[in-house]
Amino acid sequence: MQLRGLLTLLAFAFAAPACAQNWPERTVKLIVPFPAGGPTDLIARVIANAMAEQIGQSVVIDNRGGAGGVTGTDVAAKSAPDGHTLALTSAGALAIAPSLQRMPYRSTQDLKPITLVAKVPELLIIPASVPAKTLAEFIALAKSQPGKLNYGSTGPGSMSHLAAELFRTAAGLDIVHVPYSGAAPAINDLLPARTQMMFSDMQIPLPHVQAGLLRALGVGSSRRVAQIPDVPTLAEQGLKDFEAENWYGLVAPAATPAPVLARIHAVVTGVMKSPEVQKALSGAGAVLVGNRPEEFTAYIATEAAKWAAVVQASGTKLAD
Repeated sequence: MQLRGLLTLLAFAFAAPACAQNWPERTVKLIVPFPAGGPTDLIARVIANAMAEQIGQSVVIDNRGGAGGVTGTDVAAKSAPDGHTLALTSAGALAIAPSLQRMPYRSTQDLKPITLVAKVPELLIIPASVPAKTLAEFIALAKSQPGKLNYGSTGPGSMSHLAAELFRTAAGLDIVHVPYSGAAPAINDLLPARTQMMFSDMQIPLPHVQAGLLRALGVGSSRRVAQIPDVPTLAEQGLKDFEAENWYGLVAPAATPAPVLARIHAVVTGVMKSPEVQKALSGAGAVLVGNRPEEFTAYIATEAAKWAAVVQASGTKLAD
């Protein structure tokens, strides 16, 4: 038995490097746990196209929307751990959903974080018709009408929702949540001021801001962003340590061999340094990261704790 065990270990030791050298042996599937056309899909397609050029194999997008990203992420967690099925998933599926529902997977046990690909700042926006030019003026307006102003979101438990709850608590406001099924219907009701405020991934409302139809009062990142340099962060406007950014990271099934994961990490972080990739994603409001697996794993844990506290404090439920 001891000899058999030793032979098994030796076989694995020789097979693992060979596995990494042979990866990929066929088409790589990149699961996007959201419908086509959204921000996750956009980022995934830019990364997939650049990866395909580097590895000499096709990288195909598999859109598996549902349950705020949980459905598709679960498909990835239960896929064959050979490096040929990956997922580009989001803060909601990895860090927020575990505080809101019974999960079919554990974010950093059933999945292997590879790298945090990008962050997208949440932008606080109001209709241009709302009589507030600054964050301070909007807070004063909301406080003068407790319970009268509404804020839209992309759904209960979404980053859009929880960023607004974090803001509501930090600013001490009494405002009412109006959930929508996604960004498009939420923005459609914000434009004519049926709702009076919203947090959104920056790239979605930016054209309306630039057209003067919506007003940006602050960004949720720790620094101002290049696309709208005149819009200050919420933190520098008095909401100390306020930070709300959506983010997108690459994961694989947990049992994927370490050498294969290392190879995938090298390829992905390598293509992220490409000027073409940087231009495409920065134009979409994304800030590229490309950190190490252990850093991404720690970041997921930090974000999960942060948003769990917001969920508890706000009493957020999926049936909101």
